[in-house]
Amino acid sequence: MSFANVVHFLEKIAPLAKLSKKEMVLLQTPDRILRAELTVNGKKYPAYRVQFNNARGPYKGGIRYHPEVSEDEVKSLAFWMSIKTAITDLPLGGGKGGVTVDPKQLSRKELEELSRAYVCAFYKNLGPDTDIPAPDVYTTPEIMGWMLDEYEKLVGKKAPAFITGKPLHLGGSKVRDIATALGGAYVLEEAVKKIELKEKKVAIQGFGNAGMNMALLLSEQGYSIVAVSDSKGAIYDAKGLNVKEVIKVKELKGTVIEYTKAKKISNEELLESENSILIPSALSGVITKNNAEKIKAKIIVELANGPTTPEADEMLFKKKVLVLPDILANAGGVTVSYFEWVQNKKNESWSEQEVKKKLQEKMISAFGQIWKEFSDDKKSFRTAAYVLALKKIVAAEKKRNGI
Repeated sequence: MSFANVVHFLEKIAPLAKLSKKEMVLLQTPDRILRAELTVNGKKYPAYRVQFNNARGPYKGGIRYHPEVSEDEVKSLAFWMSIKTAITDLPLGGGKGGVTVDPKQLSRKELEELSRAYVCAFYKNLGPDTDIPAPDVYTTPEIMGWMLDEYEKLVGKKAPAFITGKPLHLGGSKVRDIATALGGAYVLEEAVKKIELKEKKVAIQGFGNAGMNMALLLSEQGYSIVAVSDSKGAIYDAKGLNVKEVIKVKELKGTVIEYTKAKKISNEELLESENSILIPSALSGVITKNNAEKIKAKIIVELANGPTTPEADEMLFKKKVLVLPDILANAGGVTVSYFEWVQNKKNESWSEQEVKKKLQEKMISAFGQIWKEFSDDKKSFRTAAYVLALKKIVAAEKKRNGI
């Protein structure tokens, strides 16, 4: 997403959130943009850290390694992180980082060098009380471990709360591996109760970490998973798939379409299939004005970032489809990241049960707050979520700066 889209979004939402011109300028201006050039084996890689807003707490946001990373993209993502932490009531702000690199072209040694170089470039502006990074696209717990080690060497002391998404033995949190899916499952449960949905037929587009875990969690809770897909295609069975068998096939053969006990369909057909709950968990922009009318789901859970285009969103709102937006539906990841930070700060290690209970409380509370804002029926659930988040950020700014 380009930053021009962020500005357009703010202009559109301003009247609903009753934002003044001064507040608008504040909300669309990042606090700080940090740039560096990292050198590994003689090659140079542009690197960024955007610290967008810290009115509600230290900056928080992932670091991504991708050939298409740009300052504009990182700035947009940092804005959305400010919104996401506000919507879940985390005492954090929003930031984001990135390196323009294809990590698949690097050896493990070069990847480590790059990761340590990133910390060297920005460490004076990072830290447990300033800006707390995390994994993102093509960055892993192992990379977070290297970054932590480098930071601790540079500051000369132990600082596990500097970064989240670490391996468990370095102070990572239990449940982090399934946090995105679990958070989505908790808000889906609330939505099902609110609209009194009886039929629980689920289609999941994308069978990576989030989609696969979501399929497993929901099947264990009595939902019928009728369709799943990956980049090679989709499978459908109106009676419900055996999720554990599908996972085995995916792990053995690399794709769900090798599962022989279901009908093969396309990713596009999955979106329009007979289901009551649709969960896009892979790419952005897959629900568009061209297919929104054909979608049969009553609830859409956006585990992916930005899977619904603005035009499609308006069409779905008119159809009375309840869309649980990405800033809420996939916020389980950042919420458990926050829990990891708290555990590190307190020198504690919480049990799996404790983390799950705290995550459930956070997600249910966030859903409830948005539902109150939404129930006046003039705005979509997504718009209600945005309005609520922006109000929280502006309220924090007013307390700090008296804007």
